[in-house]
Amino acid sequence: MNEKKKIKWFNIAFMAFASVWGFGNIINGFSEYGGLKAITAWIIIFAIYFVPYSLMVGEMGSAFKNAEGGVASWIKETINPKLAYYAGWTYWVVHVPYLSQKPQQIIIAAMWLIYGNNHVSELNPFVLQFLALGIFILALWIASRGVNMLKKISTLAGSSLFILSILFIVMMLTAPAITGATFNKVELTWENIIPTFDQTFFLNLSILVFAVGGCEKISPYVNKMENPSKEFPKGMIALAIMVAITAILGTIALAMMFDSNNPPQDLMTNGAYYAFQKLGEYYGLGKFFVYVYSLVNLIGTISATIISIDAPLRMLLGGSNNKFIPQIMLKQNQRGTFVNGYILVGVLTSILIIIPAFGISNVDQLVKSIIKLNAVCMPLRYLWVFAAYIALKLAGNRFHSDYKFTKNKWLGIIIGGWCFAFTAFACIGGMVSDNPFVTCLNVITPIVLLGLGLIMPIIAKKEQEKVNN
Repeated sequence: MNEKKKIKWFNIAFMAFASVWGFGNIINGFSEYGGLKAITAWIIIFAIYFVPYSLMVGEMGSAFKNAEGGVASWIKETINPKLAYYAGWTYWVVHVPYLSQKPQQIIIAAMWLIYGNNHVSELNPFVLQFLALGIFILALWIASRGVNMLKKISTLAGSSLFILSILFIVMMLTAPAITGATFNKVELTWENIIPTFDQTFFLNLSILVFAVGGCEKISPYVNKMENPSKEFPKGMIALAIMVAITAILGTIALAMMFDSNNPPQDLMTNGAYYAFQKLGEYYGLGKFFVYVYSLVNLIGTISATIISIDAPLRMLLGGSNNKFIPQIMLKQNQRGTFVNGYILVGVLTSILIIIPAFGISNVDQLVKSIIKLNAVCMPLRYLWVFAAYIALKLAGNRFHSDYKFTKNKWLGIIIGGWCFAFTAFACIGGMVSDNPFVTCLNVITPIVLLGLGLIMPIIAKKEQEKVNN
């Protein structure tokens, strides 16, 4: 490859930053960690989890240069094909709670775009969820028709949301010097930024882990760097610094708007919209920013929903092993759509959209519970990253890597084990809620979704036996 085309450390840092981080993470941290106290929580999670996680991903990407299946391929190479299937299944099935949340976000964005206020919080939860179900079924039908054009729209909307988020932080922090508006006084004292390390702190760790996960998406680019052993760690350290600065400054910006000791109860539902609404008011632009944010978020969420129906399923079934996936799941129509796979996605997601409405009587609590369910389920896929890294280290010199997070075998195993245990602890802790119904939902959902993955190889085995007989 031409040297000019090699990826530099700052390129990979920005690529990872845009794919990993989002404004919603800052809102969720502010809501669940007591405003300014989220600053310390973010710093801790970056130092003890995010940095080693991202550096491990770099070593895995370097060791398996041609592994197109991502984490499933890593597990196949380091352990065995059966566990690789389970890794692939986990990566797919955790998108079901994610998909159940997206129609909610579409409705929230649409109602802010139409009404310009928090009218969505006044809806009956059953009304919200049945509207969400209708939107999901429509998205499922559109996805079955093809998604190529939507990928470009989704990328554009995602980039726009990222830019808007950075713009918000910059404009909010400079607002006191530019505008004559009145803001909350922000005092960065130890008392204000150090959280109480109690049960609530540890039970909310899943929100933080959920926020910083997913950097394995950049692993294919490690070997496209000029000098991976030096450039990649520099890029990941730069990534951690950028995310930390954004989290800290974003939290301070929110504290200028909202009382850290008494944030709005509907912050997870309407927080981002309140923030852009207030920003427009401070600069004398009325609701301009909130309408722009609502429109971009609406388009981006619709596109992301449709793509997230198709892409993960295609990754699971497209490179499947017949030993573990039943033939009935591989049936395709003339457009190349996995028909029965779509039916399975439709059934599981529809159930998960409707069930919460039976036990949660408030829209804001409903939205919050679905976000927390995502924070329990989505990080389960990261467990396979750390399992693969431990297996890589146990393999010794069997796999060559141009970049190594650590050359010491046992140190690597210990760090991989730490990240695995921390992730598992965060997921289990995140299941606990004051509402027994929500706790049951958080426990039963991952068990059922992962359990379905155990059934598939049994069905596939019976199919093979029938063929052989």
